[in-house]
Amino acid sequence: MISSLTNPQVKAIRRLQKDRRFRQREHSFVTEGTRWLHEWQAHPDHLQNVYFTAAWAGTPQNTALLNTITAPRHLVSEEVMAAMSDTETAPGVLAQASLVSLPLPTRGTLYLLLDEVTNPGNLGTMLRTAVAAGVDAVLLGPGCVDAYNPKVVRGAMGAHLRVPICHLEWPEIATLIQHTGVWLAEAGASRRYTDVDWSRPATLVVGNEARGPSAHARRLMDGALNIPMAAQTESLNAAVAAAVILFEAARQRGFMPGAATS
Repeated sequence: MISSLTNPQVKAIRRLQKDRRFRQREHSFVTEGTRWLHEWQAHPDHLQNVYFTAAWAGTPQNTALLNTITAPRHLVSEEVMAAMSDTETAPGVLAQASLVSLPLPTRGTLYLLLDEVTNPGNLGTMLRTAVAAGVDAVLLGPGCVDAYNPKVVRGAMGAHLRVPICHLEWPEIATLIQHTGVWLAEAGASRRYTDVDWSRPATLVVGNEARGPSAHARRLMDGALNIPMAAQTESLNAAVAAAVILFEAARQRGFMPGAATS
């Protein structure tokens, strides 16, 4: 059992939780909880280490799940698990895994471009929404929070395994989306989001939560659009606005027959 907080593995996990550059250097990140361990069953090559407490492994279901994992498994004390976890209440199991790199589509028809989105909770929600709405890729422009920030990972609920998520520079973004109509979500714009033909190749741009879109994003856009709201409502949360617009795009494109709706 690992019981010392000075154990090198414990120190490495704690640093992965806090240090973006360390995650990039080590090409790995941390996932927490039983649900993520189920996710990793379908992607075993990504798993590097699994850490668990005796209490977590004390149920037949969790023991059976643990026995399906081929990566190195480490029993740790409750104190060590609490120190390694990024949550107030440690889940009892966490994993170290290699960063996921899904290939970008050569000519996607629906992109979500995020411009200096810095709130990890918002980014996690938008990643989860992007998967549900059938987005081909999520493009993170300069200044965005790291996609592997632990709060992003928690909020995304496995989206990292289901949609390409790429941090890119503006010239790369411009080249990738040049065949699409680029629509900027912006309060006060004259065009309604429902007036756009989302059946055509399109990119939705969502800007910084406080400052709005950057000059770089404005140079790429074909137009701005708004979500009509009741009087005296200033604006929607960025993640909520993205969800409203992306599901309108999905509606126009047609949901897959029999697809889950919740």
